[in-house]
This record gives sequence, structure tokens and C-alpha cells, in this order.
Amino acid sequence: MNAPRKPVAPGAPQPVAAWRRWFVLGLLGLGALGVVSRAFYLQVMTREFLVTEGDKRHIRNLSLPGLRGAVLDRNGNALALSAPVDSLWAVPEDLLTPAAEPYRVALAEMLGKKPKVLEQFLRKQADADKRFVYLLKNQNPDVVARILKLKAPGVFAERSYSRYYPSGEVVGQVVGFCGLEGHGLEGLEKALDTTLTGESGFRRVIRSRDGKVVEDTGTEKAARPGKDLKLTLDLRVQYLAYRELAAAVERNKAQGGMIVVAEVKTGNILAVAALPAYNPNNPEDRKTGLRNRAITDRLEPGSTIKPLMVAQALESGAFTAQSRIDTGPGYMQIGSWTVRDIHPHGVVDLPELLAVSSNVGAAIMGLKMGAQSLWSGYQNFGIGEPIELGFPGEVTGVLRAPNKWRESDISAAAYGYGVSMSALHLVRAYAALGNAGLMPQLSLVQRDALPPPRRAISAASANAVLGMLRGVVSLDGTGIKAAVPGYSVAGKTGTVRKLKLTGGYEDRRHWSAFVGLIPANDPQLVGLVFVDEPTQGGYYGGTVAAPVFSAVMGGAARLLQIPQDLPLTDGAQTVQAAPAMKEPHA
Repeated sequence: MNAPRKPVAPGAPQPVAAWRRWFVLGLLGLGALGVVSRAFYLQVMTREFLVTEGDKRHIRNLSLPGLRGAVLDRNGNALALSAPVDSLWAVPEDLLTPAAEPYRVALAEMLGKKPKVLEQFLRKQADADKRFVYLLKNQNPDVVARILKLKAPGVFAERSYSRYYPSGEVVGQVVGFCGLEGHGLEGLEKALDTTLTGESGFRRVIRSRDGKVVEDTGTEKAARPGKDLKLTLDLRVQYLAYRELAAAVERNKAQGGMIVVAEVKTGNILAVAALPAYNPNNPEDRKTGLRNRAITDRLEPGSTIKPLMVAQALESGAFTAQSRIDTGPGYMQIGSWTVRDIHPHGVVDLPELLAVSSNVGAAIMGLKMGAQSLWSGYQNFGIGEPIELGFPGEVTGVLRAPNKWRESDISAAAYGYGVSMSALHLVRAYAALGNAGLMPQLSLVQRDALPPPRRAISAASANAVLGMLRGVVSLDGTGIKAAVPGYSVAGKTGTVRKLKLTGGYEDRRHWSAFVGLIPANDPQLVGLVFVDEPTQGGYYGGTVAAPVFSAVMGGAARLLQIPQDLPLTDGAQTVQAAPAMKEPHA
């Protein structure tokens, strides 16, 4: 039997029922369990996610860009370098607060946008959970600095580097350009991208909400710059060559042209330019003129191949320097093919054949030599081989097997048709003529050691042809306008009919050409000039291309301080001003 409860005095606290005590303790226990469970969930189950999210808001990797190597000419002048640029970025949610509205309006004005358009853009990025967005990329640091003076909330800048080409279109086709990501897309920037590209680094820091660095974590990876690239180009000669070529194209109302200057003994290219061209600093200008046609285009060389044919004729023993050839009435029939000279020359010796550029004489020599001998001679000069510059789009020559040559093919090949090559193939072959038969390896990039030259022809044959080519640049030759006061010149003109797309050759569309060496007594430089489709003032190589050669090679010889080998006489001036003879279409 339960004991009776003791009466409770009025005003005294009522005793708590046991079940209520346990109920409260249970609630407290459940709360503690919830806190522990939540802590376990946050600290263990989702720790990695939360740390990552926290890092997104506070820890930043400051990029340390690895500078791209500079491209320099042989004298250390910058042809391509990396200039500092800034990109402007913002935290959308910071710019969308009511307090940031005045800043947002001013920012939109400086960005050239309507405030509403900028607000819509930011809201779209915020809705997509974008933590930051770029407002401007790769801008002049002064432009970005003016915007930062607004001190708009959530707006920051980061420094990077963009490519700049100080010489613009003068060397644009050689150097090329880079894309927005900093990798080469054209020219040597593309060909040697791995060498030029640096390796980026980073520095890990903690930033406050307003973007200020409040702590350096001490974690860092140093950037590695790319290697500088030193070219064989001489910017002075390149400017001169480009200027004279552009003037000739304008003067003769031509479609374009190409020019090359190289050292005879080393094969180092001092200048190479082509028109049309482009300015790599202007993205809008990169739509046309990208090809450096001297490297990437094939053409038939016309009469400029005749010295190589004569060299092989001497080498094979089919002819001697004293041989005489009867060119008859100035034309000859080979099957359905008619070979013509502009004027009949009768009986000529080899120097005269080159001086007057007789197609008939060349065809007679080619037929006597035969397909195999002629083909071997051109092959020895590297016509059917690649130049191996390592330049994007570089072409090889086309030299068909001799067993496929008919008589008309042999005669055409003897004066420069049915055989195609780049301008550099001709430059390399003429260098062999000026270097006692030794053909150097051409290069656009400075080399630690020169590769040994290859013998293309005997020294005796090369020197004999070199002497003959001096007659081309004389009062009796087609290349008189290539003469340079104070220097002896050896070279060859060419007037090449262009191929029709439908087959055959054009009657009114030509390449005007001159290839030569200076000084002829001891050649140091080889130069090539081709002008595409001149339509005003004539179209013969001796009229259009030879004067460009004279101006460029004379200027280059003086810039490089090559000693003169002739006196500056009145006769030399008269020779340069004398009218050029017309040469056949070859």
C-alpha cells in the first residue's frame, strides 16, 4: 500500500514529475546527437568539398607567366617580343549589390556598354554560379588602370603578356604570329613554337573578399621563360629589300613579287620577302598575304635556269666554253612545239647564248645532252629536293623522271619550262655557281656550326659559268640594269610565261625575274627578284626585276661593308643607265 503524500505548503515549488525530467533530458540528448552528427558530416563526410569551396572563395593561384622567347635578327634587333597586357575580371555577385549600382553604371560607360546590358550579363553569369568573369582580355595596361581607378567592388586585373612585332609587315610572313592562347599559328612562331614557349608558374595566396592578398601560403612554382630565337635575317637588308620590292610592284602595277638575299658561302638568308604581305600586329590584316611565296610557292624558272643547264653541259663534256651553236633564223620546230627567240642571233658561243638568252640555243644544247644528263645536272643542283628550312608550307621542287621526257620536254626543260621549284631552289643553285660549285644549306635560323656544303658541280665548270654571267650584265646583255656601281655583277634575266589553269601558257601574264651574284670576282651575296604580272612599263626581267636587284644588292653590299672590286667610274654609271635588251619569253 502506497504511503500517503505529504501535503505541500502553499507557495512552495511543485515537485517535477519523473517523466517530464526524462523527456527534457531526451530532447537535450537528441540535440547533442544532432550537433555531433552534423559536425561529423561536415568535418568527415563533406570535408573535402567544403575545403574546396572555401578555397574557391579565399585561396587563389596567382599565375606567373613564362615569357615567350623573343625573335631577333642577326644583330639582336627584336622582330617579335612579348609585351605586358592586362585582363579585367569581376565577381558578378559583388557588382550586383544595390550599393554597387553607381559603380556598375560608370563601369558600363567605360566599357562602352549600356548599363542594362552589363547588368544582364552579370546576372546571367551569377545564375550560372560563375565565381568570376572576364570583362576585358589582353588590353593595354593603361586602359585597364583607368578602369581600376573607379574602385568598383569585385573588379580586379591580372597581368599577362601578348606578342608584338616591331617591324610589322616587313618581316611578318617570316616571323608569323601567335593566337590568343600564346602559341604560334604562322611562320617561325609556329615552326619553333616549342622552343619559344615558356612554362608558366604560380604562387598560391589567400585573398580577402575584396581581392586583396592577405597571406602568402609559401607554395610557389617558378616560371621558366622560353628560349630567344636568333635569325640569320639582317633587319637593315630586309627593310631595304621589302621597300624596293614594294616600290617595283607599285611602279609596274604588278600583282605581287618576291625577293631573297643570302650569303653565298654560308647559305644564311639575310632577307626574304613577298607581296602581298600582312601586318601580324593587326588581326584584321591576317586574312590575306599569309604565304611567303618565296618559300611556299612553286614556279617555272624560265631563262634563269639556263646557267645551270650550261654548267651541266660543260660538266658532261657535251660542250666546251669554246663551243658555238647555230641558232639559225631564231626559231626551230620540235614536233608541234615551236621554240622562238625574240630576234635571230645566228651562230653564238656559250657566253653570248646566256647574254642574249637564246631559247633556240638552249633547246639545241638540251637535245644534244639528252634527258638523262640534263636531269642529272638539275638533280645535282637540288632542284627536285626539299630546301629543309623547317618553315611551314615549304615546297619541294618538281623534276619528273627523265624516262618520261619527250624531245619537246627536253628542249623546254633546257630553257626553264616543265620544271618547277621555289625561289629558294634557284638561290641555292646560284650560290653553288658563286662558291666554286659547292652548294650551301640555306637557313633562316642561326646555327652553332655550319653543315658542310654539297658539291653540285666542279669548280672549273662553276667558275666558267660565273664568268659567262658577267656578260649578261653588260651593254650586250639583257641584264644591264642590274649593274651596281663599284661592284662586278654576274646574273641572269628571265621573263616567264605563266601557266593557264586550263593548260598551256598565257600570252600576257608573266613573271619578270633576275637572279645574280655580287661581287662577281669573289661572290659574297646571291639575290633573287621575281615580280608577278607587271602591267605597266614593260614586263621583261631586264626591265622590271634587274633594277630592283641593283638597288637592293648595291645597298646590301654597302651595309655589310663588302669591299668594292671596281672603280666608281663614269663608265659604270653609264652602264647602269643604258637600256636593257629584250630577252625571249623564257
